[in-house]
Amino acid sequence: MRKLVTGALAALCLGGSVFAAEPDIEEWNSYHSMGCMLLRECTDQVKAIKSSKDVIEYFDGPEAQGVQAEFDDLVVLLNKVGVGVFIADSKYFPYRHRGAYHTPTNNFFLNRSYMEQPGALMVVTRHEGWHAVQDCMAGTIDNSKIALVHSEDKVPGLWQLFAKSAYEKDSLPWEKEALWAGHTKGMTVEGLKACAAGEMWKVYEPTPLTRKFLVDEGYIKD
Repeated sequence: MRKLVTGALAALCLGGSVFAAEPDIEEWNSYHSMGCMLLRECTDQVKAIKSSKDVIEYFDGPEAQGVQAEFDDLVVLLNKVGVGVFIADSKYFPYRHRGAYHTPTNNFFLNRSYMEQPGALMVVTRHEGWHAVQDCMAGTIDNSKIALVHSEDKVPGLWQLFAKSAYEKDSLPWEKEALWAGHTKGMTVEGLKACAAGEMWKVYEPTPLTRKFLVDEGYIKD
């Protein structure tokens, strides 16, 4: 099973460095600044999101208007399974990174530069939320692994093609599934419901490789 930080696998980009509460960042919009944010060592202009009201207050405007119901369902379910949701200044994100999910801490971060449009807010929240579903599929959301929920050939062709042009080969299987979820209303909500209920492998039949892992690790019986 795979360890993941979405965006370009920035999970452990800080190596063994230990920072003070607000470390100096020599280069913003880098994997170093993203790693600092992911590990919650950089917190300036990073806000926890508990509902669509927090997004609206963050921007002091109409952001999230028209998508509050699904967004709030997502955030409630994410919090229920132990995932923290944050919105952060764009300075933390490398170029074109709209969000990042961090498997070791079960937090994900939305890049504020892309969140002012309700449609983009929903696509990225569903996408990063699906990585939490993949996390849950790999035995438990409390580990640092993720697993595919569906077989790769089930992902519609459009998202297969788009993912190939947008992501590195080593992250492609997980990202194309998340792209599909990001553009499909309700898909991430249903995945998180299964996770919250402890019924992931009842709702979603594990792929052969995932089943082998789950059996080997003692999560399910053969």
